[in-house]
Amino acid sequence: MSGEQQTLHRGLEERHINLMALGATIGVGLFLGSATAIKMAGPAIMLAYGIGGLAIFMIMRALGEMAIHNPVAGSFSRYAQDYLGPLAGYLTGWNYWFLWLVTCMAEITAVGVYMGIWFPDVPSWYWVLAAMLAMGGVNLIAVKAYGEFEFWFALIKIVTIVLMIAGGFAMIAFGFGNHGVATGISNLWAHGGFMPHGFTGVLMSLQMVMFAYLGVEMLGLTAGEAKNPKKALARAVDSVFWRILIFYIGALFVILAIYPWNELGTRGSPFVMTFQSLGIPAAAGIINFVVLTAALSSCNSGIYSTGRMLFNLAEQKQALPLFARVSKNGVPMPALLLSIAALLVGVLLNYLAPKEVFTWLTAISTFGAVWTWLIILLAQLRFRRTLSPAQLAAISHRMPLWPYGSYLTLGFLALVIGLMAYFPDTRVALMVGPGWLVFLVAAYYLLGYHKRDAAGQLARQGR
Repeated sequence: MSGEQQTLHRGLEERHINLMALGATIGVGLFLGSATAIKMAGPAIMLAYGIGGLAIFMIMRALGEMAIHNPVAGSFSRYAQDYLGPLAGYLTGWNYWFLWLVTCMAEITAVGVYMGIWFPDVPSWYWVLAAMLAMGGVNLIAVKAYGEFEFWFALIKIVTIVLMIAGGFAMIAFGFGNHGVATGISNLWAHGGFMPHGFTGVLMSLQMVMFAYLGVEMLGLTAGEAKNPKKALARAVDSVFWRILIFYIGALFVILAIYPWNELGTRGSPFVMTFQSLGIPAAAGIINFVVLTAALSSCNSGIYSTGRMLFNLAEQKQALPLFARVSKNGVPMPALLLSIAALLVGVLLNYLAPKEVFTWLTAISTFGAVWTWLIILLAQLRFRRTLSPAQLAAISHRMPLWPYGSYLTLGFLALVIGLMAYFPDTRVALMVGPGWLVFLVAAYYLLGYHKRDAAGQLARQGR
C-alpha cells in the first residue's frame, strides 16, 4: 500500500482526552439502567457507586503510571506483554477487542430502538446501518475526527447531567418545579431506611455498578495518539474519581432525594421524571436524544478501541501483519475495516440469532472487562519491580497506598467475580468466559504465536 507510514498520528489534544475521560464514565446505563440498580440497594446505591468508583480510580492510577511512563498504542495489552509475558498480552488484546465488539453491537442495535420512538414506521435496521457507517467513516478519516465527535458526544451527556443536578438541588432546597415546596432529602431514609435491603443489597448491586464503569480504561488506548500524552493522561487519570463522584453519585443523590426509591422504575427513566418535574414538557424527547448520543458515542469508541487493539496485536506479531499498516492520515485502516465488518456481521446476528446466543456473547464481554482490570493491576505490580530507584523516584503520578492499594483492589475484583458466580443471571459469564480463554490459548499455540514470541524474546535478550 504505497504512501503509507507505520506510525499513528498524535492528533488527540488535551481537551479531547479530558472530555473522553469523562464521557467514558457516563454510559447509557446511568440514564436508563440506574433504576434497576436502585431497586437492589435503595438509596445505599450511592455507597455501591462510591466503592466501585474508588476501585476504578485505583485501576486508572495503576494504568496511568504505566501509560505516562510508556505512552503506546494498545496500552494494557502491551504492558501485559512487557511485564506478564506474551501470552498475557495476547489474551488481554483479543479479549478487549471482542469485549468492545459485543458492547458496540448492543449499543448500535439500541440506536434503532431510540430512533424508533421518533420514526416508528421506519425499519430499525436502517438506523443501525446508517449509524454504523457514519461512526465507521468518522474513524477512517483521522484520529482527530474521532476525538472531535467524542468531545461533543461527551459534552451533551455532561451538560444534561449538570442541568439535572442543578435543577434537582433547586427543587430540594427551594421547591423549584414543586410549587415552591422544598422537597428536602428525607426520601433518602423515609422508606425503609438508607439501606432498606441491608448490606446484602449493596453487594447485590455491585456487579451492575462495576459494569456501568466499563470503558473508562479506554483512556489508556489514546496514549499512542495524544499530542502531549504525559500531561493529558496525568490530568485525565487524576480527575476520574472526582468526576465519578459528581456525575454518578451527584445525579443519584438528586434523584433519590426527590423521589421515593421504591417508586423509581415504575414511571420510566428517573432522568425523564426529574426534567418533567422541572417543567420541561419535552423531557422524554431530550433524554431520548441524550441516550441516542450516548449509544453513538459508545459505538464510536468501540470502533476506535477495536481498531487500535488489533493494530497493537499485529505490531506484537499476534495478529496478521496486514493489521499493522497505517494510512497516510495515521489511521490503522485494515484493522478498522476488519472491526467494522465484524460489527456489521454482529448486528445481523443480533437480529437473526436467538436471544440466548447474544446473552452468551455479552457474558464473554463482561468476563473480558474484569480480566482487563485484573491484568492492569497485575502488570503495574510487575512494572514497579522493573524500575531502578531513580525511575521510581521520578514517578509523578503514583498509585496510592502501593502495593496495598493494588492488593485491596484485586481483592475487590475477586469479590465481584464471586458475586457473579452467586447470581444465576451472571453465572453464565464464568462458564463462557474461561471457555473463551481456552479457545484463545488453543489458537495461540495452533497458529504458532508461541514460537514467534519465544524467538522475539531471545532476540531482545541477545541485544
